[in-house]
Amino acid sequence: MSRNILLVTNASRESAIDAFWEAAKLLQEHGLTPISIEEDFQEMTKTGTELEVYKDQDIELALVLGGDGTILRAAESLRGHNVPILGLNLGHVGFMAEAEREDMPEIISRIAQKNYSTSSRMALEVEVYSGKDKVFSSWALNDVALEKSSREKILEVAIEVDSRPISSFGCDGVVFSTPTGSTAYNFSAGGPIVWPDVEALLVVPLSAHALFSRPLVVDRNSRLAVEVLNRNAGHGVIFCDGRRTFELAPGSRVEVFKSAVPVQLAVFEDRPFADRLVKKFNLPVAGWRGPDS
Repeated sequence: MSRNILLVTNASRESAIDAFWEAAKLLQEHGLTPISIEEDFQEMTKTGTELEVYKDQDIELALVLGGDGTILRAAESLRGHNVPILGLNLGHVGFMAEAEREDMPEIISRIAQKNYSTSSRMALEVEVYSGKDKVFSSWALNDVALEKSSREKILEVAIEVDSRPISSFGCDGVVFSTPTGSTAYNFSAGGPIVWPDVEALLVVPLSAHALFSRPLVVDRNSRLAVEVLNRNAGHGVIFCDGRRTFELAPGSRVEVFKSAVPVQLAVFEDRPFADRLVKKFNLPVAGWRGPDS
């Protein structure tokens, strides 16, 4: 039986295309079958190279060549298929990536040996209501961001946790994040970094005009909501992982909660998250002696 490995990359970058074909060749040498997403394959024809296009075949693992944005794209393509995703970083930070470009031969050898485990990551569901009508639904691995759609007007919102109001204020938006996404938009907006094995929901107001506009960390089973208030008639837009969008009119209600369908990331070893944090953000740790000193 064929062992299918889905290759996903950013076909707009020449270095990513080169990495793609190198990975395809290495996979074939290890007896694995590389499969491409059709939109990638259309961008990357190579004379004399035969490659299957993904048409709902059984996939053992997705090997993503790129940064976190490409990993999110792979997660979108494989949503609901329970396929683990392994990131090989070609970008700058690549926080979700498990390895770097130079590790490719070793990584593919370990994939061939099935020498990896999986880490289940919580995802978010989002539903948008106009009155009692649900007008949009989607999901996110990193974050659901509600932002104002016009520069000249602030967004007037009311925040709710478990059917109870917390505060209302004018702002540039609100970010709802998972622990996996805590190092992304949430971090840039001043929210806390949360270890990925902590299941919680994060709420961070963006540039709020309010005395109380602190980030919130709430229970994983909480149901969060933000209402776009009619006053000032500011419109908003929803971004799910920066990929799926929906325009919000005043009076819209956005509900965010834990998804029943997690995302599986492939990992090679149980490295402390603190080590990844220090490496990816290049944090200064000089002078640390440790508990055994």
